[in-house]
Amino acid sequence: MVSQVPNKTCPRPFLKWAGGKSRLIPQYIRYLPKGYQTYYEPFLGGGALFFHLQPIKARLTDINAELITTYRCVRDHVEELICLLQEHKTQHNRDYYYYIRANPSNNDLEQAARFIYLNKTCYNGLYRVNSQGKFNVPLGRYKNPNICPEGLLRAASVALATSEIKQADFTDILNYATSSDDFVFCDPPYHPISNTSYFTGYSQNSFSEKDQERLRNTCAELASRGVKVVVCNSDSEFIIKLYKQINFNIYSIEAARSINSNTQKRGMIKELLITSY
Repeated sequence: MVSQVPNKTCPRPFLKWAGGKSRLIPQYIRYLPKGYQTYYEPFLGGGALFFHLQPIKARLTDINAELITTYRCVRDHVEELICLLQEHKTQHNRDYYYYIRANPSNNDLEQAARFIYLNKTCYNGLYRVNSQGKFNVPLGRYKNPNICPEGLLRAASVALATSEIKQADFTDILNYATSSDDFVFCDPPYHPISNTSYFTGYSQNSFSEKDQERLRNTCAELASRGVKVVVCNSDSEFIIKLYKQINFNIYSIEAARSINSNTQKRGMIKELLITSY
């Protein structure tokens, strides 16, 4: 009883996202549950697995308020959003980028268009904010960035049409996922495998070891209810120990690391896929 739309054309993420899972999905498929009614993703990010599965019923959450506003606008106002992105595309240059970066908007549609514009034109599609919560990624080196992917946005809008989208901490999921009819996919900020691999800029507060423990405890509670839980994280002794303590299954996945200022340090690394079943 997989809650999934039979559709030959699969929507794809409309945002570039650090740690996006599009390339890893072929390795994930064999480990995903075959039957569920409601899909939950509490660290939404680029939403690669959601767009691949296209569940009919989904609850999508993230702590990033601007990201959630953007998803809601794609779902509810995609044509108006496309018009605003076309304006950004027409005016794009270095000075314009830094002007838009320095001037956020209080209007949801303008905020969503700004978010997508910066995502498509900033360095490596990173989302990073400073201690004041201001986006501070420099301009990327793109000759012709795809600022307004109209077809991709419209396909995403259709896929999101029946989904609930909300800003929330991951523990909010405990209020909704209660049975074996629920499937929860967690893609949290990864635990660092070295002192130089810690990416903390996603929000004003980094995801600490205490947060990793809170997530583990949340997953344990969900599993005790019969909820099907999948977690991905870095291949570190800390993460392995956390999930062995609750008898989750741990699998090794090979992933490409593409975000590093030193291109010689980019390449294949091991990650973990962890399941409650």
